[in-house]
Amino acid sequence: MAFERVGVVGLGTMGAGIAEVFARAGLRVIGVEADAEALARGRGHLERSTGRAVDRGRLTRERQAEILGRVTLTTSREDLRDADLVIEASPEILRYKVSLFEELDRICKPETVLATNTSSLPVTAIAAATGRPGRVVGMHFFNPAPVMKLVEVVGTVVTAPGVVSGIAELAGRLGKTAVAVGDRAGFVVNRLLLPYLNHAAVLVDQGMAGRDDIDAAMKLGVGLPMGPFTLLDLIGLDTAYEVMGVLFDETRDRRHAPAPLLRELVTAGLLGRKSGRGFYGDEAQEEQRPMSGAVTFDVAGPGSEELAGRLRAAGFKPSDDPGVVLRPTDRPVIEHAVRLQDPSRMVGVHLVGDRVAELAATALTSDAAARAARDLMKVAGLTPVPCKDRAGFVVDALLFPYLNDAVRMYESGYASIDDIDAAMRLGCGYPSGPFEMLESLGLARVRDGLRALYAEHREPSYAPAPLLDQLVTAGLSAFPRG
Repeated sequence: MAFERVGVVGLGTMGAGIAEVFARAGLRVIGVEADAEALARGRGHLERSTGRAVDRGRLTRERQAEILGRVTLTTSREDLRDADLVIEASPEILRYKVSLFEELDRICKPETVLATNTSSLPVTAIAAATGRPGRVVGMHFFNPAPVMKLVEVVGTVVTAPGVVSGIAELAGRLGKTAVAVGDRAGFVVNRLLLPYLNHAAVLVDQGMAGRDDIDAAMKLGVGLPMGPFTLLDLIGLDTAYEVMGVLFDETRDRRHAPAPLLRELVTAGLLGRKSGRGFYGDEAQEEQRPMSGAVTFDVAGPGSEELAGRLRAAGFKPSDDPGVVLRPTDRPVIEHAVRLQDPSRMVGVHLVGDRVAELAATALTSDAAARAARDLMKVAGLTPVPCKDRAGFVVDALLFPYLNDAVRMYESGYASIDDIDAAMRLGCGYPSGPFEMLESLGLARVRDGLRALYAEHREPSYAPAPLLDQLVTAGLSAFPRG
């Protein structure tokens, strides 16, 4: 399939970025906006983006002029009649996209491929509105398009043979990595990412842990580029809410129902960075609380040697009459606490990597013991993450369902292991894909953690994916490939 002239409808930040990507690759681009004012804004997006690249030494002035010279700007969609490919980057409103594609179908030559940059809406519904459903695909770029290397290429049950592969080859020509997927809400990245972000909001809503603590746990403990609430504010809470609604409409999975806290913030107009406030913003600077007075401790249970060693290195020694008893353990911590003469002194400790300590307080843990545990972790060079005594604490409760979702996605034949891993690395900037992470953590550990989550919540989607369960039963430590 030959693509030399490309139309881009909608020149907001995303559309202008897509136009720039095509122009950088040497293609002629026709950029279309609704009116002269919007067209001027689109031109401004292009000039500023390429200008920043010049300022950073990534483009010469001559190269910038070449790129901008390949883009023709117009307010007439009729100018798209000779395009080989037209991609739209319009608002995520299905009826609007359907109307647009009906018009593009009338204007464009029969062999033109029509593509939507939707991040979650059904491509099949858009294709069905045209007289060329076999030549309609999803081509989902990630923001900022000139920087992000991933493109999700979405085929439908009526996509003609060769169209998806042709668009994937074009993505390679653009310097992108293409991941070919079917038409399911959220495709790969949003289908895996957004439920994890929504789950984090649910944990805050339930008082499981605080916003800052959850962000610290996932960034410092797991090594993600940013915590879930920082990322939600960056994405836009309204966007996240809309995607979760699309996911829920398709799956009816309770985990895909937008968190009540998310709904409240969106209703209040607190949308994240775009509005100046979301999960973060306008909060007063937290005062640094002084350390507790004399802190005495003991460490009990299997695996206590590492934690005791850290505290000894910091100048603390275990006491026969401790103010806090630290129990390195999986939950339930309360089962260990009730064996003490004074169960209010026990705090469960779960080390996540070498930087984070989740501190699980039971229903009986005293405030003094909880404060002492936090202070001790800081002295030991660990970031404390206070939480309740619940299955998975914070990190595993967020991470394991995400990994399970990835296994179910692969098991259904929706996408390959390599494509899913590549999508999450390139689309989210994760240090590793879900299958790489699964094998690093250990399949048995993840399977058993999911069983604990399911036993506590009875949420069907927490039950380990059958493939994961079978691999553990078979004694395998990796997913078969090839």
